[in-house]
Amino acid sequence: MPIIEITTLDVPGVEVFGMLTEAQLRSRVESERGVFIAESPKVIRVALDAGYEPVSLLCERRHIMGDAADIVERCGDIPVYTGERELLSQLTGYTLTRGVLCAMRRPVLRSLEEVCRGARRVAVIDGVSDTTNIGAIFRSAAALGIDAVLLTPDACDPLNRRAVRVSMGSVFLIPWTRTDGSLAGLKRLGFRTAAMALKDRSLSLDDPVLKSEPRLAIVMGTEGDGLADRTIAEADYVVRIPMAHGVDSLNVAAASAVAFWELRV
Repeated sequence: MPIIEITTLDVPGVEVFGMLTEAQLRSRVESERGVFIAESPKVIRVALDAGYEPVSLLCERRHIMGDAADIVERCGDIPVYTGERELLSQLTGYTLTRGVLCAMRRPVLRSLEEVCRGARRVAVIDGVSDTTNIGAIFRSAAALGIDAVLLTPDACDPLNRRAVRVSMGSVFLIPWTRTDGSLAGLKRLGFRTAAMALKDRSLSLDDPVLKSEPRLAIVMGTEGDGLADRTIAEADYVVRIPMAHGVDSLNVAAASAVAFWELRV
């Protein structure tokens, strides 16, 4: 593998690790697919195991023959950039607590039909834009038996650097794609839909009818505004998590974990 020692920030190729925005990483680096950044040896290994293609590595010198030695070997002939820790911090904007970043190719988005093939429980993430919440939702989805995650156009990118880090690589373990925001496509595939919302007509999450559904899509909205009225009206069920002590709701990431656990099959 070519190890490239950098002493300045104008070395061609290193801009992906700190000089480009998330939007530029998605669209400007490579018009058809773009790249994303995976951080830490553990997360990078999960991505490699899942078949994601590495483009380049940024690595503290001590990790090349240390914590990241197996990653460097697995990545073959891609460039491995290294340098003084202070310089790398200037490039990325923060100290590399885990010492390794990997630029990887973005996957081609799969169709709704492909992602949902054989699925019994899917999550629909409607308009959630907070990267921490997206990462936490994916981690819960992967851990608690959700078969696929679908995101509306205005939901955060799961391959955002922070979302990937918060998910601890779970975004690589579970199929996902974008939807147009309508629930009609899921209904055509045989799913019943459950909108998580605080409404007078809502069912309790532990209602047996929900768990008895052979194919169920759990629809989660933003923490502030929740789901749009049209989405709630389109859903087969409106569902609430019972609360105590006058608390009206949970953070969307916490609520998703509760819902995924209760409605697992």
